Amino acid sequence: MTDMELYGLRASDFGAGFTWGVATASYQIEGAWNVDGKGPSIWDTFTHRRRWPLPTVRSGENGDVACDFYHRYRDDVTLSWSLGFGAKRFSISWPRVLPMGVGRVNAAGLDFYSRVVDACLENGLDPWITLYHWDLPQALQDRGGWANRDIVGWFSDYARVVAERLGDRVKRWMVFNEPLSFCAGGYLIGAGAPGIFSRQKFLASVHHVNLCQAAAAKVLRDKVANAVVGTTHVTAPVKATGDSARHLRAQRSLDALLNRVYIEPNLGLGYPTNDCGLLRPIERYILSDDERAIQVDFDFIGAQYYTRVSAPPLPIPLVGTLPRRDQDFRRYEINVLGNTTQPEGIYEALERLHSYKRFPSIVVTENGTSVPDDLEGDRVYDVRRIDYYRRHLAQVLRAKGDGMPIDGYFCWSLLDNFEWAEGYVPRFGLVYVDYATQKRVVKDSGYWFKQFLSV
Repeated sequence: MTDMELYGLRASDFGAGFTWGVATASYQIEGAWNVDGKGPSIWDTFTHRRRWPLPTVRSGENGDVACDFYHRYRDDVTLSWSLGFGAKRFSISWPRVLPMGVGRVNAAGLDFYSRVVDACLENGLDPWITLYHWDLPQALQDRGGWANRDIVGWFSDYARVVAERLGDRVKRWMVFNEPLSFCAGGYLIGAGAPGIFSRQKFLASVHHVNLCQAAAAKVLRDKVANAVVGTTHVTAPVKATGDSARHLRAQRSLDALLNRVYIEPNLGLGYPTNDCGLLRPIERYILSDDERAIQVDFDFIGAQYYTRVSAPPLPIPLVGTLPRRDQDFRRYEINVLGNTTQPEGIYEALERLHSYKRFPSIVVTENGTSVPDDLEGDRVYDVRRIDYYRRHLAQVLRAKGDGMPIDGYFCWSLLDNFEWAEGYVPRFGLVYVDYATQKRVVKDSGYWFKQFLSV
């Protein structure tokens, strides 16, 4: 590709120490859902049941096979390296390591992740591990899941098991992937596993997850020499739909619900209950020592950005986050999930995190889009995805130039994969996956990154 096709962007503009990587998640790519001693996860349960009158997943599909990464990991890791990336972010499946969530360790599961780590290192890729990317052991959900305070101990024990096995080679760790998505999505609006509609369980899960942030970070630092520990949050700038007092209150309320409730308690700032009435009963779950136990100084924070959200002055603030299914994704600025491309929003998201003045390093741990990809021979002409990336990268570079400590960027995702309750229709990958044959085809966006990373 010519320099013009790179739109004047070069990876070298971001600095020599900047991390460039691709991200994946265990349930979305691994498959092998019931082999080698793995226990069932809440997503195995969720995708195998129907919720009248519709299936829990739009397409009626599941992640039983997904991208078969469990058997193809060596080739996929090598593929990450071949595109020029220097880091590979992946998550650990808790029930693959601890089938019942606690107790007996499944050696075969730990061995698999050890092999993935070794494959990364052999290919010159720095492994970045996410401890939890939504696939809770079903055995623990049967005991209340994230709504049960005992999960603080369960999760700490799980973190210890993984850290003791992989910490000799892995130094970069993320505790959670997007607490908003699995707390609100799983326990409040039932859109994802475990499919529960409960304000009380949602609030309990939020508080317990925040306690786990600090508890797991302590375990990782205790067990891993020179550990670099962070966590990730979906960062969704909230825009008011008007300038009246009602509109501004709605904006504050939705911002508290989507963003602040997952960040500020760990910084010792408490819960933003004054700005969001839905959050006020969370106080019933806070015990006397929690204010101290919940605080944690992360080495970095992971920012995950896809789009802004609007905050109309409606009784239910979460309504503002829902994508509009009536939007036509064939329009250039609308992706397959109905989200509007708004590259300036990633700058706003990074600026908001930086405003806390508590994060020495900010890493974009997910950013990407799903557009209608068509395989034509052995090529995917995904010019819309290339344009999405170059416009967002320009905003990341702008943030870095304005003095924000932006130290890395991970594409979502390396591969097309199982997109949770949306099934296999949305494709986010730099690499096209033919699910019938498991054939991989690098898209034009993948080749664009290879060229971008070389200059």
